[in-house]
Amino acid sequence: MVKKKKRKTTRDRWSSHWIFLFAAIGSAVGIGNVWRFPYLAGKYGGGAFLIPYLIVLFLLGIPILILEYALGRRMQRGAVGAFGKINSKLKGVGVNAVFVGFIVCAYYSVVMAWSLIYFLHSFRVSWAPNPKEFFFTNVLEISSNIRFLDGINWIIFAALIAVWVLIYFCVWKGTKSVGKVVMITMPLPVLLIIVMAIRGITLPGSLEGILFYLTPNFRALFDIQVWNAAISQIFFTLSIAFGIMIAYASFNAEMQIKKDAWIIAVINSAISLIAGFAVFATLGFMAARQGLPVSEIAAAGPSLAFIAFPQALSLMPFAALFSLIFFITLISLAIDSAFSLVESVSTVFSDKFKKLSKPWIAAGVCFVGFLTGIIFTTRAGMYFLDLVDHFVTNYGLVLVGVAECVVIGWFYGAPRLRRYINRDADWKLGKWWDFSIKYLCPAVLLYLVIAQFVVDVTENYGGYPDWAIWIGWLVVLAPIAVSVVISLWPGKR
Repeated sequence: MVKKKKRKTTRDRWSSHWIFLFAAIGSAVGIGNVWRFPYLAGKYGGGAFLIPYLIVLFLLGIPILILEYALGRRMQRGAVGAFGKINSKLKGVGVNAVFVGFIVCAYYSVVMAWSLIYFLHSFRVSWAPNPKEFFFTNVLEISSNIRFLDGINWIIFAALIAVWVLIYFCVWKGTKSVGKVVMITMPLPVLLIIVMAIRGITLPGSLEGILFYLTPNFRALFDIQVWNAAISQIFFTLSIAFGIMIAYASFNAEMQIKKDAWIIAVINSAISLIAGFAVFATLGFMAARQGLPVSEIAAAGPSLAFIAFPQALSLMPFAALFSLIFFITLISLAIDSAFSLVESVSTVFSDKFKKLSKPWIAAGVCFVGFLTGIIFTTRAGMYFLDLVDHFVTNYGLVLVGVAECVVIGWFYGAPRLRRYINRDADWKLGKWWDFSIKYLCPAVLLYLVIAQFVVDVTENYGGYPDWAIWIGWLVVLAPIAVSVVISLWPGKR
């Protein structure tokens, strides 16, 4: 009898370096660039937000992005496996990153579901009479406060199913399917954002919105919450501390780590800034039509993309066309980021259980993600989304960033990783990076976490009741607890 040879399992690889860049940029350039970035800029005074955003990008964002790319490429594992190769007791850092990313994906997918619903309504511009009432009453069917779940909104529930089916078919074959999808979903929304920006700045009244966006209020630089918002946005939009970039880099043995990190970070931030022009130019037009200050309209918060912007679109010539373009842009942006979050989790399981097929792993991850997101489809879902987003982005992501810097800076050795980065680099990384990872990044991040903590214990965030605030803390502490247990669990070393 002839013995069958054992099939050698090889690690997934991107089919080309360009596909990796498209996938990484697609993950970074998400719905947060058009949805989250503008509402934070509006909330914190337009130009007052841009200065901290750019400072944080260069001082913290790019150094940590370089760290994640280098770690993924060096260890050839996803987040859990990469930290586990440094020391088995450190794999909890990777577990925490992936867990936090998965929580983000759960509510992120619901924002995608809202976008899908709006896309279907764009043909008739159904929100035109009253966009605020349409969003809260017709789409969300929102309850009076967070205490009343008032059952599931079945339209959002159905849209959420459609979203997760779409995500599944983007990731079911790993890098092969992701590589094909990003060739469309990365360049398309960028092109549409540019179209929206050009259209926006040609509208009457747009200048007022652009001036609000670009004019800094230097007093706001002394507000700790502006800096916290800037850090949370940089982490959110660069996909830092989710485990995504570690996983993506592990599929690329040829990347130029420093150069690629700079390319991806600069392109991502440039798209955010262009999206800001599109949004605030349009809000300036809307403010001029309604006789209101831009600041009042820009302060709409998380609902900015679903109230203020649709209202502005409804006032434009060819309203249906530009509404379709806007919501196709949102969906295209969201899908890359969503499936990258799923791919980060899937990579953990495919690294650990090599015999499991990728389609089955992807199906399991998507199904659990769908179940986790159901709470956000209730009529109190908007409140829970706002609450969870606050705690995850201000604490969960930032604490993962601190842990990554401590592990590389103090345990693995920042100079050691820098030497690996420079081994075949076109752009050499200087010793400044060692100092940044070992001292600057963790110190600044810890200070801002503590400052935010002082604010949150002084008064309940968003005026939510105590039990809701405890849910927020649970979302932060549960991943940490799970990661500690997994790190200390006796097993194969």
